[in-house]
Amino acid sequence: MARTNENKRNNEQQEQLIEKLVSVRRVTKVVKGGKNMRFSALVVVGDGKGRVGYASAKAREVPDAVKKASEKAKKSMIRVSLKEGRTIRHDVESRTGAGHVFLRTAPAGTGVIAGGPMRAVFEALGVQDIVSKSVGSANYHNVVRATFGALRNIVPPKLIAAKLGKKITDILDRRSAGQKTVSAVED
Repeated sequence: MARTNENKRNNEQQEQLIEKLVSVRRVTKVVKGGKNMRFSALVVVGDGKGRVGYASAKAREVPDAVKKASEKAKKSMIRVSLKEGRTIRHDVESRTGAGHVFLRTAPAGTGVIAGGPMRAVFEALGVQDIVSKSVGSANYHNVVRATFGALRNIVPPKLIAAKLGKKITDILDRRSAGQKTVSAVED
């Protein structure tokens, strides 16, 4: 009985996952008898609530490649700490190969300002407001890897408070106090 309940929960979780197909490419391998045609798929999977993963896979047919990639992506999901459930906690950047990615927090109502592969990652993650920029390589794989590298570098306030030996409220109060002084100076 316990296993059937676990299976039901797993099925419910998988039904709620958002799958975004980032790219599909035809790959050809030249062999002695001719050419072997396969398809490569890059897929991003998320629950829309702060968990996201990505993977690529190859198969002889496109649907098979997408299915394999999404199964691999579900196994490699990471959790990202979101601020108010709509944006990232702080500005962050990351580099993978020649791909350089900048992610910035945004006020409510800004929307997702991102291109191609990064937009797929943010929509699967559940981010509603973010400003991002990709510099350098436009290769889908490098951009997705760099975006995930940046998301892994986001530190939740709970960890910062633990390192400093303070309460979370002290850290969050300091942030809001800093924002108030900046807005007072601008007025």
